[in-house]
Amino acid sequence: MEQHRTRPAQHGPRRDTAPGPPKQPEPSGSPKPPLPPQAGRAAGGGVARSGRPARPAGAPQRRPAPPPAARRLPNPRLTGLGGGLFCGLLMLALGLLTEVLFGGSQTVYGVLFLPVCVLTAVWLREGDLLTAPIVVPIAFAVGLVPIADEGGGGTSGGLMGMVTGLATQAGWLYGGTLVAGLIVIVRRVRRVRMVNRRIARNRPARG
Repeated sequence: MEQHRTRPAQHGPRRDTAPGPPKQPEPSGSPKPPLPPQAGRAAGGGVARSGRPARPAGAPQRRPAPPPAARRLPNPRLTGLGGGLFCGLLMLALGLLTEVLFGGSQTVYGVLFLPVCVLTAVWLREGDLLTAPIVVPIAFAVGLVPIADEGGGGTSGGLMGMVTGLATQAGWLYGGTLVAGLIVIVRRVRRVRMVNRRIARNRPARG
């Protein structure tokens, strides 16, 4: 007779399976839990944008910030005395510079005199505009002291050199004074027009 072979029973859990409660099969008719809403999607399927709230139609728009004041050109306001000191000291410094760098060339000195006249006439305040054509020739004479040709030496020689310089460079002197006078006239006319417009604006209309 044939004897059936029996395998010995293995005690303990298998190695490939972890111990745990048996899983129960889910019923086919049970409803599935709702999925959480996905971030970044809108109800219509598009991507939701977290934009800023819409600005009302009547709200004013913000303008960009103005440029810093450091970029602006200097616009000082000098008094009559301040304008005279500024012009005289600057012309004296330019005279010394011309003597050192250009050998006392009076032509170079006359060319440098023109921008100084312009700055003096522009930087004077409104109440002292008429002093510009007065202080400019004086500053020109002060700047001639370092470059004056001293013929005989001493005080008399210096004075003669200044008189000679003023006579030979009269064109630069008159030109700079004329430029300063024109700038003063233009500024004065603009000031009078602004005052007249302000008065006309504040004047009540007659019926």
